[in-house]
Amino acid sequence: MVSMVQNQDVQQKDLDHAVVVAVTSRALFESETEEDDGPAYRGGVAFPLLQALQRVNEHLLEKDPTESLLFDVVLMTTDRQQQQQSSGFMSSTRHHGLEVSRFCFSSEEDFVESLLKNNIHVFVTTDENEAFQANQKGVLSLLLDENSASCPSEQLRVLFCENSIIRPGSGPTSSSREAAQTFSSQLGKMRQKLETSHSPLCFTLVTLHGGKDRCCGALKALRSVGVSVDEAYCLAGAPRSPILSLLRPHFLLSDGCSGSED
Repeated sequence: MVSMVQNQDVQQKDLDHAVVVAVTSRALFESETEEDDGPAYRGGVAFPLLQALQRVNEHLLEKDPTESLLFDVVLMTTDRQQQQQSSGFMSSTRHHGLEVSRFCFSSEEDFVESLLKNNIHVFVTTDENEAFQANQKGVLSLLLDENSASCPSEQLRVLFCENSIIRPGSGPTSSSREAAQTFSSQLGKMRQKLETSHSPLCFTLVTLHGGKDRCCGALKALRSVGVSVDEAYCLAGAPRSPILSLLRPHFLLSDGCSGSED
């Protein structure tokens, strides 16, 4: 059983052009704890991400009030107990000023179907099993952890690891990699509409192995899908944890780049 409720407090996005991001309620709120200054749940690890998405939308609309290429956020709840707290999630988004367009209530068995039905471009969760299930069905899924809570809220940071880049002519790709390519292209179009300096949307490339030629190849692959990066780092086999701690990306697009050492 799946139900979708529109948030009447925010203006609905044009779904033909918006980039739809679904975030689980467990990632966005700590539903067992309330704010000290009111009956609202405290922000969880995805809280800075939603604030950063909102900053991008604000800047795009400042440039063009008719802009339709915007982030559209769906809050998804699959936990039966949390679904009984639906009014709490709705009032909490209002309390924190978060622009969540819709609230989706789904069973654990049907959540992937609801992602596909609602044309979700990227699914954000703290549950590794949920991320795996969604990726298996072709929905780009990103896993957040406790480090995500320290990400900046004023700038959306996207990190591309070399393994995530789909090179032209590289042969068949899985549906999840095709979804990553589509998402990257959409982000690139957004970036082109924003100012070049002090942008609320920042792209970084990290190559894990090889030298400058490998890095240049990765840059060209990104440009082929409309993405021009702000910074590029060639680790040449060096540990990856220090650079990830420094960059603190919200979205880490990768087939294997993580905070762990090789």
